[in-house]
Amino acid sequence: MATTRLANWVLQVPFFLVLAGLTCLAMLIPAVHAAWVQDHLAARTFLYAAILGGTMTLLVALAVGARPRSRRGLDQLLALLGAYVALPVLMAVPFYETLRTTSFFNAYVEMVSCFTTTGAPLFAPDRLSPSLHLWRGLVAWMGGLLIWVAAAAILAPRHLGGFEVTTSAEPGQGLIGVGYERRATTATRLVRVASRLLPVYGGLTLGLWACLVAVGDPALPALIHAMSTLSTSGISAIGGLAQAPSGGAGELLIACFLLFALSRLTFSSDTVTGTREGLLRDPEFRLGCALVLAVTLFLFARHWIGAYEVASVTNLSGAVAALWGGLFTVLSFLTTTGFESGDWFAAQAWSALPGAGILLMGLALVGGGVATTAGGVKLLRVFVLYRHGRREVARLVHPSMVGAAMGQSRRIRRHGAFIAFVFFMLFALSLAVTVIALAAAGLNFDAALVVAISGLTTTGPLVTAASETPVALSQLGVPAKLIFSAAMVVGRLETLAIIALLTPELWRN
Repeated sequence: MATTRLANWVLQVPFFLVLAGLTCLAMLIPAVHAAWVQDHLAARTFLYAAILGGTMTLLVALAVGARPRSRRGLDQLLALLGAYVALPVLMAVPFYETLRTTSFFNAYVEMVSCFTTTGAPLFAPDRLSPSLHLWRGLVAWMGGLLIWVAAAAILAPRHLGGFEVTTSAEPGQGLIGVGYERRATTATRLVRVASRLLPVYGGLTLGLWACLVAVGDPALPALIHAMSTLSTSGISAIGGLAQAPSGGAGELLIACFLLFALSRLTFSSDTVTGTREGLLRDPEFRLGCALVLAVTLFLFARHWIGAYEVASVTNLSGAVAALWGGLFTVLSFLTTTGFESGDWFAAQAWSALPGAGILLMGLALVGGGVATTAGGVKLLRVFVLYRHGRREVARLVHPSMVGAAMGQSRRIRRHGAFIAFVFFMLFALSLAVTVIALAAAGLNFDAALVVAISGLTTTGPLVTAASETPVALSQLGVPAKLIFSAAMVVGRLETLAIIALLTPELWRN
């Protein structure tokens, strides 16, 4: 009886406070780890932060828990936005107090980068203690879980996050109007979706961790790489996969788990993108695999031509390394993870050619699947625009043709291509505004473009991989870091959701 009452009370607590309480509980994990490795400063800092933050959250929850809950569809979107903006303040407290060699603002930007699963490297790996690396990976893992759950429980019912191209309602209007009272409450949906997805998300993470340890990686770096893979954050405690002892075997395991970011059908079918035709007939998964293969073959041909010019084309091991390095890195950046294969650098040495940073930025812009942890424009929107373009070309050739919608096409709304195009234009506008703002903050055009794409696609490693001169985020000014933080939040929540929050009709309802 007491457990039931507690559960009912938690359901009445605002979503933001529930997230804050879970964040404070998560602080106990690095506290225990720090105590285990005898890092007493970190252990005390995380423990005290958990106690203080948990107490404050509990007091606020007790104060507002008895209030009648609003049934507006706007509240959960606001809570999600508030989580990405305000929760990093709470997360930054133990990080700042443990590190002690940086400003609190830098710690906040680091936590925004982790929580939005961007994973932009603000600090050198050797500057942070193992417990801080664990906290960064854990924050990114929780951010990935949040977007998994929110996609099904918050964004999908409101036809946002990519679902707007497959439904008939306008984006952001899903729960407004007739029949709203008969729908399940958002709190109930959140609990139901979280109970289904958390075992999958946690099980996949533990499975990858065990596999990486089995092939030779130390426990902590393997755990962080596993959490970074499932959250597509690209965070590493050792400077990347090139430094991992597991080598190609570890990269192969990670590549298999990166496939979960290409389509939601790889782990669930509880949203409107689900079909009964199977994963191999899912347009997102097929388009993602086609892009990976096409770009990999293009990169391999480029490296082969370069190797031919320097008379090293007969080096078979170099050719195999170039092929695998391109395949893994392309898949990693398409899913907006940002891991670089150790053979990616070997391929450059084989052909004496620099890396193709512009291709990596293009892959990150395309992004992964809808309702996954990947960012970018999303494969479903790209597929809808491709189908629309092919249909328009066919009409130019045969003006009197009558098209028949079969299978997946039946589930794409009549104006789905229009909505996808609108999102693409909004994304391009956001990119232009971010680049201009970063340029006004003192960055040159190349650096501003890389940082803007990195933030809006939540692909943090682009800042070091996409240009010949890596962008040092720690050396940027406060205005540039604020703009970058805002870009990461917009890229994670997506522009249509931000516009939905600004719609006057939603506020009046």
